[in-house]
Amino acid sequence: MRLVHMTWGVLMAAMLLAPAPARAQQAISLSLGGFAVTGEDARVDGDVLFENRDILAFDIKDFNTGSVGLDWLLPVGEFFEVGAGVGFTSRTVPSVYADFVNRDGSEIEQDLKLRIVPMSVTARVLPFGRSRAVQPYLGGGLGIFSYRYSEVGEFVDFTDRSVFSDRFVAKGTEVGPVALAGIRFPLGDTWSLGGEVRYQKAEADLSDDFLGPKLDLGGFHYLMTVHVKF
Repeated sequence: MRLVHMTWGVLMAAMLLAPAPARAQQAISLSLGGFAVTGEDARVDGDVLFENRDILAFDIKDFNTGSVGLDWLLPVGEFFEVGAGVGFTSRTVPSVYADFVNRDGSEIEQDLKLRIVPMSVTARVLPFGRSRAVQPYLGGGLGIFSYRYSEVGEFVDFTDRSVFSDRFVAKGTEVGPVALAGIRFPLGDTWSLGGEVRYQKAEADLSDDFLGPKLDLGGFHYLMTVHVKF
């Protein structure tokens, strides 16, 4: 958490110390779209979702979900921006054991839920400047990912093949890189519309309660953006 506080502190200091004209042109960027988790073939070794696929009936892509976000952007001259942002993704995936059922023939069911709240500190380069009618940009920075992963429902004890009900929860915060690319189309002096692709990469360590020791938090956000200067 010390790294989180230091990172946000540096960014806030930079914004407060920026020249007054620059602060007057700061902006809020609202984003809405989808989040595609890292695919099965590229997930970190020991990933719990990959390991669960050996016994449970679900697909990794079932965790793809909606994504919303908010970024506060501060211009630094004509060709650069710095910013801080927060987002939200959450998905609950129902699953059953692929090769086992209850004694009465009913499915052994559980819900797998993954929630990620990505916070980021980024810098962006606008190669053609902030005054053009079309404004592509590239950027990257540091992501701080608050996550919660849970497995809730019925489970098989393979020592005696009995079925029991339980809940397993892992939560915490991890740090990793963020990369992004996008384009904006100004609509007057205040509003812009655009699109952005954002990649995040991080992994969490899990306890022995889970089938896998890792949780891959990476993936791609595909976003529509509304940019408002103030």
